[in-house]
Amino acid sequence: QVQLVESGGGLVQAGGSLRLSCAASGSIFSINRMGWYRQAPGQERELVATITSRGRTNYSDSVKGRFTIARDNAKNTVYLQMNSLKPEDTAVYYCNLCNLFEGGTGFHYWGQGTQVTVSS
Repeated sequence: QVQLVESGGGLVQAGGSLRLSCAASGSIFSINRMGWYRQAPGQERELVATITSRGRTNYSDSVKGRFTIARDNAKNTVYLQMNSLKPEDTAVYYCNLCNLFEGGTGFHYWGQGTQVTVSS
């Protein structure tokens, strides 16, 4: 079992910044992918950014150039630095961990979510 605990959400003005953190514990594979997804009211949950154990990153087009994902493998923690925030970024942000098998796929685990609200 894997547990994920997010922190760092809050209310900010447009153009401001927030840094989200997610600490993972439990049965974590050495080879894994961690990341962030978000869900706005009335919308489906969507990918924001992911990062593998080796540091390979992937970003949604909507956040490229504004958000940066990073991780501390020693702490099993992933971070999301969000700059130049827009009201459209308002959503519940969920931390995700996927234990990867040989084929590059695996089981997903989710955090409880943290609210990010960007005012205009």
